[in-house]
Amino acid sequence: MSSIFLIAGMGADTRIYNNIELPADNDIIPVDWIVPHKTDTLATYAQKLIYQYNITPNSIVIGNSLGGMLAIEIAKKINLKKTILISSIKTIDESPGYFGVFRKVPVYKIVPDKLFTSMGFMIELIFGKMAAGDKWLFKDMLKKTSPLFLKWAMSASLKWDNTIIPPNTYHIHGDNDLIFPHKKLKGATIIKGGTHIMIFDKAKPINKWLKSILKK
Repeated sequence: MSSIFLIAGMGADTRIYNNIELPADNDIIPVDWIVPHKTDTLATYAQKLIYQYNITPNSIVIGNSLGGMLAIEIAKKINLKKTILISSIKTIDESPGYFGVFRKVPVYKIVPDKLFTSMGFMIELIFGKMAAGDKWLFKDMLKKTSPLFLKWAMSASLKWDNTIIPPNTYHIHGDNDLIFPHKKLKGATIIKGGTHIMIFDKAKPINKWLKSILKK
């Protein structure tokens, strides 16, 4: 039996995994966000998660979006049994072009804190159409996320410069992901019609691939 740690994406919590099916004989551990220090990088924050949740060698870490980037950083520090990314990126080479733009012009820094958590009306515009229940959940997760955490996460993600893909890394991604376009990815399993929030509406094919990966 392995411990499976679940890390959500930016603006979300581990309810994002509600439709994901994992083997019952494993210890499933949702990873909640901890307060970052303003100087934390994704690497130092990953180390804090390792300590906070006692993530040990031979564990499995599954990360969605930002959570996938953190999963990579965790896997660089300890030998994980498997590192599984959903709708994320593995290295800076897979990052989208707008990362460079926002590094030079960090407009998010001047956005009022309250606006960050009240941008639910833009969810479908950014991520695409979703079922009413999924849309409510995403809005609720965003509303309950600290604006300070969101600003830190944006800054840390844009500054991420990883070039290493740890062993036993697996990547599941959608071909309609507008946040991380799939054409820049290497070695990812592509889900047809999957958007950046395919963890909601493409859970069936994701679960199929997860079952296969976890059996390896």
